[in-house]
Amino acid sequence: MKHIVVVEDELFMREELENMLCRAGYEVSCINSFMKVTEQLLSLSPDLILLDLNLPNESGFQICREIKQKSSVPVLVLTSRDQMRDELHALELGADEYLTKPCRKERLLARVANVLKRFEGRTNLLEGAGYLLDRQTYTLYIHNQSIVLPKNQGKLLEVLLTRGDEAATKDELCLALWGTTEYIDENALQVNLTRLKKTMQSLRMCQKIIPVRGVGYRLTLEENENEG
Repeated sequence: MKHIVVVEDELFMREELENMLCRAGYEVSCINSFMKVTEQLLSLSPDLILLDLNLPNESGFQICREIKQKSSVPVLVLTSRDQMRDELHALELGADEYLTKPCRKERLLARVANVLKRFEGRTNLLEGAGYLLDRQTYTLYIHNQSIVLPKNQGKLLEVLLTRGDEAATKDELCLALWGTTEYIDENALQVNLTRLKKTMQSLRMCQKIIPVRGVGYRLTLEENENEG
């Protein structure tokens, strides 16, 4: 049974969506507290997120962006915002479908089924800028081709992708590579990072790895490397 999480702050609408999806045969969870929504969503590991944009504390745009940085779960935006610029912005941030309220039940259920079908078998994928990484096989999908990364490079890229805009610490990277942070020569970490950087450069990836002083490393887009 596919698991859908509804992120909707209006109680009546939330209950209506929950009942509709349950009757259609889905397992449904609802977000009721709108603090740290992204963390809640990731902990629930859904097959699909149904996301409103007008939310308290943080916008649906921000949540969509954070989710897509850390997970490959599909996001279907359902909102009363019917401006083209809002739809384009949501899609740019990684939303997989955009519907405006009010929406007929049949249309919503059809779009839900369609998105779930498109993402069948993609639960192991992490999404980067213009590429996907299979976190089980470390297969990289980019430029209409697939490349199996050496295991250490795949592990490093997986950690960096799951951190999004935040830096991964050296300890996190060492733990991913060797299962420990003790007695690891930092040169060994540098060697593995250099190999991954060369691979990313050879594949013309638009993200690169940069150091964050006193913390570790993070991914950034090429055009942002000179910011600040």
